[in-house]
Amino acid sequence: MVTPTLRDWLKEGPFGLAMSSGFFAFFAHTGVLSVLEDEGLLPSRVSGSSAGALVTASWAAGVAATTLEQTLMALHREDFWDPRPGLGLLRGALFRARLEALLPAQRFEECRVPVAISVFDALSRRTRVMTAGNLPAAVHASCAVPLLFHPVRIGARVYVDGGVADRPGILGMPEREGERVLFHHIASRSPWRRRDGDATRVPSRDDMVSLVIEDLPRSGPFALGEGRKAFAVARRAARRALDEPVHGSLLRVFG
Repeated sequence: MVTPTLRDWLKEGPFGLAMSSGFFAFFAHTGVLSVLEDEGLLPSRVSGSSAGALVTASWAAGVAATTLEQTLMALHREDFWDPRPGLGLLRGALFRARLEALLPAQRFEECRVPVAISVFDALSRRTRVMTAGNLPAAVHASCAVPLLFHPVRIGARVYVDGGVADRPGILGMPEREGERVLFHHIASRSPWRRRDGDATRVPSRDDMVSLVIEDLPRSGPFALGEGRKAFAVARRAARRALDEPVHGSLLRVFG
């Protein structure tokens, strides 16, 4: 029996797309998404944390991968850099304004496919999965990296980065019999995370293929040029990954 390639596997039927947290990994996530869009391999629902939430929610809201690419390629630090005293360096008002201007759908209910976004409730210290309500607010909260951005208030609750306790961003993609998921995992390079801990381990479950792209350039607010390189590396690797045979639940490719 011939082992199916990732392209074959994705063409078999509807699939969900989940994308992980990862500091400024929205460049690499967009590179992967752009290849899926080019190939017409479009997810039936999406989920994510932090950078993964930004990319998946933007696409679900109607932003084409090419538009997201253009937005990121033109991004400068001053576009989101608004320091203000508080529980974090940046107020986040510029980031929120850019989200609201970017997203054609302002509410979850208006999106073209179902969206689930992981955020971390700072008061109860638990992950909450958002699936309804104000979409820019939820993405803002999921991207509110502790110490970098102020926490985000939605209603009576205060939230920070969804990757705090759901780094993979798949709590919003619960297992359903017969439903397949493509998961793009960004390997953590944080010195504060255990290399063998739950936060860095690539999740595995039935009917899910985890795509890991090795050697991605590491971006950040002072290294946006590396983010642009990460987009190109991820795009090349994702295109190559589509022709790789799927053995088990993990697919590793080099950029």
